[in-house]
Amino acid sequence: MICAEGLYFSYTGKAPYILKNLYFTACDGDYISILGSNGAGKSTLVKLLLGLLLPVSGKIAVSDERVAFVPQANDLADSRFPITVGEMLDSYRRLLKIKDKRRTQQALEAVGMQALSDRLISDLSGGQRQKVFIARGILGNPTLLILDEPSAGVDLDSRKEIYSYLKRLNTGKSVTILSVEHNLEAAIQNSTAIYHMSDGTGHTCDPAAYRRELLFANGGVLQ
Repeated sequence: MICAEGLYFSYTGKAPYILKNLYFTACDGDYISILGSNGAGKSTLVKLLLGLLLPVSGKIAVSDERVAFVPQANDLADSRFPITVGEMLDSYRRLLKIKDKRRTQQALEAVGMQALSDRLISDLSGGQRQKVFIARGILGNPTLLILDEPSAGVDLDSRKEIYSYLKRLNTGKSVTILSVEHNLEAAIQNSTAIYHMSDGTGHTCDPAAYRRELLFANGGVLQ
């Protein structure tokens, strides 16, 4: 589904590069968590995969057109734009040219947010807002869902609900999940693979092996 080969990227088009000879692959049905420290290039990679940025050199192939992106919950934290949950999703439904109006409510029901359809987006908690973003993401029945730190700014109960739903999407509906993560435990528990980035490049590893490496490196503490 996704194949990136030999990616180099910088905003100036020349060295120093944010991404350096990076290779990344994801297959149908994968759940891949992208991990790494701040500045490792995680968000840049996602923007390249979404087509929001173009590489200086290298190739990117994303074989499926039904791709959805879910931003962080705090992306609208300071917004005071007067739009309700239902209005936002309905406008997105029309943008996708989906004629069936029931799809808006069905998407909200899928994440347990149907009761808040008339609430302003700006009045929602971080967890509620993230669920709405996910509902918006699934409106078009994507086969590839890309998320940017889905548990950032989200309370513990909402985190559990969000990851449980993402896992059901992945295993029950065969939606490929690609998630930039800072939540190590959730990444290790839910992912089929970990893509660890450092200094502008990355490598894929098994979640269980990744956990063992972290525990060994940090004296038995997962951090």
